[in-house]
Amino acid sequence: MIWDWDYARDILPDLLRGLVVTVQATLVGSVVAMILGLVLALLRRSGLAVVRVVTGAFVEFIRSTPLLVQLYFLFFVLPSLGITLSGFLAGVIGLGVHYATYTSEVYRAGIEGVPKGQWEAATALNLPTSRVWRSVVLPQAIPRVLPALGNYVIAMFKETPLLSAITVLEMLAAAKGLGNETFRYLEPLTMVGLLFLLVSLPASLSVRRLERRYGH
Repeated sequence: MIWDWDYARDILPDLLRGLVVTVQATLVGSVVAMILGLVLALLRRSGLAVVRVVTGAFVEFIRSTPLLVQLYFLFFVLPSLGITLSGFLAGVIGLGVHYATYTSEVYRAGIEGVPKGQWEAATALNLPTSRVWRSVVLPQAIPRVLPALGNYVIAMFKETPLLSAITVLEMLAAAKGLGNETFRYLEPLTMVGLLFLLVSLPASLSVRRLERRYGH
């Protein structure tokens, strides 16, 4: 099969629209993952044993089940319970919750990496607990884990094609639709791979810069 440059040029706008959806899902899912991950990390340090156990069980359950199954549950099962989500909303919730269980472990490692003396100094100053977390612990813990968080954002970006299973017209779904119409898959699928590369490569380089700056 010979590469058709005219066809490739014609389908590029459709693929770029799919890329926009892919990036949007990644960004919104990342915000959910970062915020929820921090909440889960803090809950796993709760003074209440029941909170720690329930949170730990939730994290392990989500981490031990496939993301695709979770997306199917959100999109196909919840409507039978009276909760109907759009494909995009179900997708970003699924991505966000799934990756929150991983970012929570990253946050936990960063928090545990804060020197013990910092905790003792905060206690000696009789600072309120909220002030200790807001002004002492998190400002030291989060910069150290930025590279790991960045890697999870990139991983999430590369998993967005799963959203096509719940009707989200992201980049791969657009390519498959074009291929089904014309029975030419070489150009759309190759271009999708190149577009993923064009976004992932600069993002990976940015994460490497974060590693050099905050990794030690």
